[in-house]
Amino acid sequence: MKLAISGKGGVGKTTFAALLIRSLSLKGKQVLAIDADPDANLAAALGIADADKITPIAQMKELIFERTGAKPGTLGGFFKLNPKVDDLPDALSVTFDHIKLMRLGGVKKGGAGCICPESTLLKNLVMHIVLARDEVVVMDMEAGIEHLGRATAKAVDKLIVVVEPGRRSIDTAAHIRKLALEIGLEQLALVGNKVRGEKDKRFLQKHLADFEFLGFLPYDDALVEADINGISPFDMDSEAKRRVQEMIPRL
Repeated sequence: MKLAISGKGGVGKTTFAALLIRSLSLKGKQVLAIDADPDANLAAALGIADADKITPIAQMKELIFERTGAKPGTLGGFFKLNPKVDDLPDALSVTFDHIKLMRLGGVKKGGAGCICPESTLLKNLVMHIVLARDEVVVMDMEAGIEHLGRATAKAVDKLIVVVEPGRRSIDTAAHIRKLALEIGLEQLALVGNKVRGEKDKRFLQKHLADFEFLGFLPYDDALVEADINGISPFDMDSEAKRRVQEMIPRL
């Protein structure tokens, strides 16, 4: 099963990803967790010690040069468009329970993007992970689908967009679906988060009526407390954790 998770910043996307990954691990699934959001910290949300010491692959200049033949940050010149990446998930991941975690990092770009050594390595790595790996893969994306391309889109079993009751979150979900459809990724579902009651649930269902909802997670003070204290949300007794576990059979 290959899952990508996206949504507007601040909606609880990484919290949901962490709850899903830890729940899958608890079931004995081998999970390859990909932190593909430069602004998120999936490692900390999973409860991995020394999470801040994990170096994102986009910052591994020697590795990028070794695999592509070009130095990161350079423009022009020649580099390999199909670098060797099949050994990287095992070599560069941090292991926790049944989980392997990789941090991709971000690529600084201007205009419509760049064809650069860092971006090429990351996209080839994601392609290998989605097409060739046999674990469950869960990718915590930025508010878009930056690391996915046409070659990988059809192999993603589901793009899950986390939304909260609010206009900007709804607009972001529509934008993400537009981007997904442009590359052929048609399997998309929503998870409503920070839902304070039936009114919030109806608001999301009304304004996103043509989307499939996997479920709704309540606003939970326990998760806020976990974030403040640097504890994985999975290690808190919360209704949100139970709701995420109920979604797994539907996935």
